[in-house]
Amino acid sequence: MAAPGRTVIELSSLPLQIFLYLNVWYSMVFCVAEILLYIYKGIVLSSLLPYTSAALTVEILLVIFWAFMEGVRLFFGYKGNLAERSMALIISIVLGIPVLFIELFVLLWQTYVLRIEVILVAISLAFLGIEIILSIAAMLTFKKYQSIQR
Repeated sequence: MAAPGRTVIELSSLPLQIFLYLNVWYSMVFCVAEILLYIYKGIVLSSLLPYTSAALTVEILLVIFWAFMEGVRLFFGYKGNLAERSMALIISIVLGIPVLFIELFVLLWQTYVLRIEVILVAISLAFLGIEIILSIAAMLTFKKYQSIQR
């Protein structure tokens, strides 16, 4: 509660919060879809083309690692935006780097890339890029307000 005669200014970014919220749901869909696609690849493609179980296992473990990193990244994005903490947003942006490389692996470097995976990863990369831009804008807003307060 603000002191009498003082106004509380809300600096949190609503667009960032909306994208973080939508990305939580999309990340769950992405992870389930990727696991189901790997099951499909393991059943169908292994009979057609040589698809080793080691490669399939590594790709599934990479998606599980992606899910963990994305969850932590989104948590810090939420925390940084709602608590107006720049450090949490910086951690969220830094955690976006391994998430980006895992998504690029799924898009470019895995053994077999299906068209649906290209679409799923493109949407995920769009979320990541927009959230990074909005996080930087929110941090600049926080810093600007802190410099005015001093």
